[in-house]
Amino acid sequence: MNELVRRSIAVFARPFSVPGFDETLPAGEYDIETELCSPPDCLHPEAWKASVAVKLHPRASHPGLARILTVSLADLDDALAMDKLTGKGLAEIFLEEMLADPMVRLVMEADGVSEMQLRHLYAGGHASRTDKKAPDAAPAGKSSKENSAIQAAENEGMPTQGE
Repeated sequence: MNELVRRSIAVFARPFSVPGFDETLPAGEYDIETELCSPPDCLHPEAWKASVAVKLHPRASHPGLARILTVSLADLDDALAMDKLTGKGLAEIFLEEMLADPMVRLVMEADGVSEMQLRHLYAGGHASRTDKKAPDAAPAGKSSKENSAIQAAENEGMPTQGE
């Protein structure tokens, strides 16, 4: 059977907010319901977007009032990410996790890409070919003649761009 709604719990360590809702919500556990696919009576299923219903804590002024906030899945993910890593955005979390991966580090080293170049790229800058030839991309203590010899040896047997 295809489940339409998945129930789970989101935990926030600090007060948080979501776009389009003017209230800062307190830290704590929130019951959430995520719609996994478009409802069967939806007229345009291709235009449907995933949403999450967050059951809000009652206010002290209205203790019996149950409130539910519907937010986009992306907005909830952003709020959880900012809570998780001291206010950092989702892109920053992704970058930190990527840079912590030893395999990514090996590929960066092989491609001559530095951590600074990636941070610049994720900050909104654009990496260009001249950035790759920056001094921090070249191995320390090697001349350009040595680098070209190493590069030629690494590319031996590989087809050229004209082939």
